[in-house]
Amino acid sequence: MKSNKYCVIMAGGIGSRFWPLSTTNKPKQFLDILNTGRSLLQQTYDRFVKIIPAENILIVTGVEYVEIVHEQLPSIPLENILAEPMRRNTAPCIAYASYKIHKKNAHASIVVAPADHLIIDEDDFLNQISEGLNFATQSNVLLTLGITPDRPATGFGYIQVDSMDETSQYHKVKSFTEKPHLELAKFFVKSGEFYWNSGIFLWSVKSIKHALAEFLPELSNLFEEHSHSLGTNDEKEAINKIYSATKSISIDYGVMEKADNVFIRCTNFGWSDLGTWDSLYNVSEKDENQNVSHGNMIALSDSDNNYVQIPNGKLAVIKDIDNMIIVDSGDKILICNRENEQWVKELVDDANQRFNI
Repeated sequence: MKSNKYCVIMAGGIGSRFWPLSTTNKPKQFLDILNTGRSLLQQTYDRFVKIIPAENILIVTGVEYVEIVHEQLPSIPLENILAEPMRRNTAPCIAYASYKIHKKNAHASIVVAPADHLIIDEDDFLNQISEGLNFATQSNVLLTLGITPDRPATGFGYIQVDSMDETSQYHKVKSFTEKPHLELAKFFVKSGEFYWNSGIFLWSVKSIKHALAEFLPELSNLFEEHSHSLGTNDEKEAINKIYSATKSISIDYGVMEKADNVFIRCTNFGWSDLGTWDSLYNVSEKDENQNVSHGNMIALSDSDNNYVQIPNGKLAVIKDIDNMIIVDSGDKILICNRENEQWVKELVDDANQRFNI
């Protein structure tokens, strides 16, 4: 029996905040960041394939990463790897996948998720995805998952709940706020009305197509114009034309902040977006001095609260160092205070320009 459930995994980022391991040639979603033997993309696929057939899972990625995706996920049909010719943020990515799915199944329900998230309680997560897909489809809403904040994090977006109906697990969304400064984040957490934006969305293909047509008509019209080419030999040329003609815009800004049928399920299944080295430190196993170390020849002495990653076989002797991130990729090294790691992307960009890399 054909399933109406589909999954779209967004795997097009370059993960610059995970430099030096994450590079434009092989971004973090294709790396075994968690040292499990599976890349973040593979773990995301492993999670969703438990409830969604492999043939209904689509990966949207950059054209330069199609081969890597195919190598890491050989069970996914090649036509399910959607190649973006250029990066245009999440709205065009989601529109591309939605139009592809609609052509196959006009009754589809879709979960959209990034490729690089950590989920601790996978059983709870998958139950909520299944329930959420049913709710979103039956209620004709755009649903997102909100994570109960446990600290005033400034690296996440926040979603404000309009009102908490104790009789329902789903609540209308009042507002979206991009990454706030610390004082505002503290206010959000204290108020109890705000949840972290997980970037995970659930809806029917009809609902998202309708929303795109209403709030991003230029983008929607481009896909409507070229929809006959999807799934044919002309698809690549059509997508090149669409992406060349469209702006870079997020689905949050383009649709979710404007639509009046946006709902949230507030939850906590052990989530991290793994956006930075410090977020990886927070979810990693630590020694008695709260150090995280990956490498078989690391000697730490009188050092606390560090994240250290050194290639196996390379000796690293570290003394009297606290609250640092030390990552050696073999030919590049990152050393910075954990409190200042938000500057990694900018510092790497500056260094690349300075040394013409």
